[in-house]
Formats: sequence, structure tokens, C-alpha cells
Amino acid sequence: MPNITKDVNAVLIVAAGRGLRAGGELPKQYLKIGQSTVLRRTVEAFLHHPKIDVVYVVIHPDDRDLFEKATAGLTLPPPIFGGETRQASVFNGLRSMETAAPTNVLIHDGARPFVSAKLISNVLEALKNERAVLPALKVADTLKQSRDGYVGKTVDRTDVWRAQTPQGFRYAAILAAHTKLSGENLTDDCAIAEAVGMAVSIAPGAEENFKITTPEDVERARRIMTKTTICRIGNGFDVHRFCEGDRVTLCGISISHKQGLKGHSDADVALHALTDALMGSMALGDIGQHFPPSDEKWKGADSSIFIKKAKDLVEQSGGEIVNLDVTIICERPKIGPHVPEMRQNIALILGLSTDQVSVKATTTEGLGFTGREEGIAAQATASVMVHGSLA
Repeated sequence: MPNITKDVNAVLIVAAGRGLRAGGELPKQYLKIGQSTVLRRTVEAFLHHPKIDVVYVVIHPDDRDLFEKATAGLTLPPPIFGGETRQASVFNGLRSMETAAPTNVLIHDGARPFVSAKLISNVLEALKNERAVLPALKVADTLKQSRDGYVGKTVDRTDVWRAQTPQGFRYAAILAAHTKLSGENLTDDCAIAEAVGMAVSIAPGAEENFKITTPEDVERARRIMTKTTICRIGNGFDVHRFCEGDRVTLCGISISHKQGLKGHSDADVALHALTDALMGSMALGDIGQHFPPSDEKWKGADSSIFIKKAKDLVEQSGGEIVNLDVTIICERPKIGPHVPEMRQNIALILGLSTDQVSVKATTTEGLGFTGREEGIAAQATASVMVHGSLA
């Protein structure tokens, strides 16, 4: 059997700046937005992501007490002290993780607290085939150069992008680049990669992933955190009968069994129930409406396609998944031993943390079609938070 090694994904959050332009006496990363500080919200976004293994934070030596207070209760390595420039701070951070030697490292501004799980996943996905990845947004506004308070000329915005973080790299490659250019003062890590001839791929950025720099940015962040919100609930239920076969697929996990499950797709009754729960939370119809069994396109399809689509539709409608709960109802196979893997797989598919996913199992004490071992049923609930005007 081949030896398959898992990529280790580390994050380096840069929070060593003074950031006093944002107003107040504290550096911006320690200002409160809602019930949390900017830095804590930033750190938690990565700690909650299922594909992130460790999060390092670079801080100013004078901010140790502020850092400890802001991150109390979080599982983090000791902070790393920054240097005179952002580039020097990142270099300190990269060298500090040499012993751990992660496969990939995402370098992120501590003052970007609204980075989403989806954006993080986009960068990690792109890193499977690239050495450097920049999340960015295409410039939409007309650009002007000025001279003495007057417009000098219009700048061509073709192929002009707004750079964001986290910028993702193969760890060994970006460490080598920083080592070669140590002592320079480049503004971001992709600029360092570019300077040593490394190709940088572009991944989709996000408008909400803005950097807090000015007092207006602080107020914008506080408005986001204090918007009226509501929680919407969706329920799903599905049944599949047994048929000839030697395994069943539940929550995307293949389990050996004396029979299979009959269905047009892979008959994953649990993911089908979860898909309907997500669709129901935002009144988006049901799985049959979006993936009709009459369409040969979905014959034998992996049900992860369905639940990913449901998540995308929820997010496009302004929703954010809070948690998912599925109960699998059958006499056999025994579900309990597979629950941890099922939870992890659902979290991985949807870019959630495992503590947002619950999987349970029960029997019907020999009663009904499940009790007679004629099939498997599943019921699911999805909680979705909606912010702003939809709330």
C-alpha cells in the first residue's frame, strides 16, 4: 500500500504593526469589534478551518500582554516577535516554524478579520498545483493619476487587481525567497515571490475581506458585527431501500455491508437529507428540483456535488452555515464507529469546522421498514445565520 503523506498547512498572521491610523490608543489589531478584538476574530477564522493545522502569530514585543488577553483560551504556539518592517516580521515568523517545516503556509494580515472559510479553501486548493497564490479582486473603478490636485491622466485598469491576504505559498519556496531578499522592504509576500522569479497564481478574493486601516474601516467592521441577524432553520428527510451490493455510502464514507442502497445517484441518504435541510433553510426548493432523478447527468453521481451546491446557494442568498445535525436511522450497518470520519468529511466538503457538524445514529427497535432492514432513513437540520437586509 503506498505511503500517503498529508500536507501540513500552517498560517502566519502578521500583527506586529502599530496601526494607529485606525484611531484610538491601541494598535488596530487589538481594537474591539462587537464582542471580540480584531485579532481574535482573525485568528479564530483559521483555527476553525478543518484544513488548517497550526496558526502562528507575529506580534510587536511591547504587545505581549495585549496578545495574551486577546487570544485567551485559544490553542496557539507562543507568539513570535516582529522586526522593524513587515517583511522582517514575516521572515522572523517563517524562520520560527523551520522545525515544524509545514508543506504550505498562508500569510495573512492580522487586521483582516472577515476572511471566510471559502476564501481560505480557495487559496489552499490553488496551492495543490502552484507555489504561490494571491487572492485578489479585479479593479472595477476607473483609475486616475493626479498632479497638484488635478487629474493627470486615466490609468488603464485592464488586468489590474486589488491584492488581499492570505497569500499562500509552498513553505520552503517562500522561506528561500525571504532569505535571499532579507533586508529589503517589499510591501507584501507575493512581491517577494515575484522578485525571485516565482510565478504567482490569482485566486478569487472577497469584498468583505477588507483590511482595517482607518477609523472609517473600524466603524465599518463594527457595523458588520452589530447588524441585526436571524437564524433560519431547515429540515431534510430521505429514505433509500436496500438492494444487491456489498457496501453503502453515508456522509460520503464507504461502509462495507451485505447490501447496497438503491438510488439514481450514489444513494447517500445522509447527504441527501442534509442537502434538503440546507435548501430548506433559505426556501430554495429541494434536491429533486435542482438534481432531478430523471436527468441521466446525475446517474451514479457523488452526493458531495449536491451538498456543495446547496451550500453555494445558501451563501448566494446571504446565509452563513452555523451548524448541521444529521441522524441516520437503521439497524445495520453499525454507524457509531464511523461517526468521527463522517463528521470530518462533511466539514471538509463544506469548509466548516468539525464542531459545526453533528452525526448521530439510532434504530427503530425492530419496528417499521428500517427495523425490518429494508432500507436506511436519515433526517437532518441546518441552522443558517442571515445578516443585514435579509434579516
